[in-house]
Amino acid sequence: MGKIFITEVGAAPSENLIKSWDRAQVKEEILGVSRNPFNLFSSKAKTKRQIPYEYAFGDNYKKALLELLCQEKPDLSVFMSDREILEVSKFRDEILETGTKLFMPNHEVIEACTDKYQSYRIWESEGIKVPKTIIINNREDLKKSFLYLGDNEGRIWLRSTIGAGGKGALPTNDFEFAQNWIEMYKGWGSFTASVLLQSEKTVTWLSIWYEGELVVAQTRRRKSWGFGNRTLSGVTGITGVGETYSDEIVNRVALDTIFAIDDKPHGVYGVDMTYDQNNFPNPTEINMRFFTTCYFFTQAGLNMPEIYKDIILYNKFPSLEKKINPLEDGLLWIRDMDREPILTTEADVFKMNSKSLV
Repeated sequence: MGKIFITEVGAAPSENLIKSWDRAQVKEEILGVSRNPFNLFSSKAKTKRQIPYEYAFGDNYKKALLELLCQEKPDLSVFMSDREILEVSKFRDEILETGTKLFMPNHEVIEACTDKYQSYRIWESEGIKVPKTIIINNREDLKKSFLYLGDNEGRIWLRSTIGAGGKGALPTNDFEFAQNWIEMYKGWGSFTASVLLQSEKTVTWLSIWYEGELVVAQTRRRKSWGFGNRTLSGVTGITGVGETYSDEIVNRVALDTIFAIDDKPHGVYGVDMTYDQNNFPNPTEINMRFFTTCYFFTQAGLNMPEIYKDIILYNKFPSLEKKINPLEDGLLWIRDMDREPILTTEADVFKMNSKSLV
């Protein structure tokens, strides 16, 4: 039996990969790692190891990680946060020397994708439709952003260039508020301002590639943000209700977005898109990992984590009638805290609601 090493266990993204692997035809031992002892305790991983908090991506982290890989000798290593993917990519050769395998893009691609302003500049230069964006190095840049990027109400969209979950996201038309917001994050030079898109209308195109060839891709649109009413932006990075969806324009934008940044994609590419005021999807970032609700697709019949590990461990590729959007449209994944998600359809939801009103 093989062994898969996965980080950030106990948190939803990693746990949903583990649940997907548990449903695979060929099962491996799962070695879960976390710096958080509570997350580690709650994880479904068979074997668990802790990397202490003080080892957060410094030299000690590198040493502890390499020692762990040498001891455990996993067949495949999977890293599950954007920052960690960037850091381990810097010493990937040393990781590979321990005998484990990696399935990720080259380092230059990861650098571009983890810096939202860098990826924006690449897409803009390639003629991809993206919201006009300015890097905010100082107060003068912030003033210019309100002058040149504001909508009819004078609002702009602020966000951190690094990080997930809507980090630093803020729609505002108030200069003083924006200035204080950036200062609170110590964000001068690491925040951008852009034209405001429809933050409530987003779609993600999750895909697996192998040496430049698309293996499979599936689209999910977000019908609601989880806990969106608890943030100023309404954006949390947490899907409340997701829906399988297909659209040729989304497919084309996603493909163009990926190839603009990587001419030979290899690994997982999750293209996040937000619709502009003309209802056209604009790419906002690419994540090089599975998103939180990947188990949605597994439950619906498309186990992308299984496909991912089978390719790299066994050179086994799926036989699919459709590579792009093999799942039927309209499947819903309804989530909330402290309960299992529900796979259903909008028709079933409205059918139940109509009965309850009688």
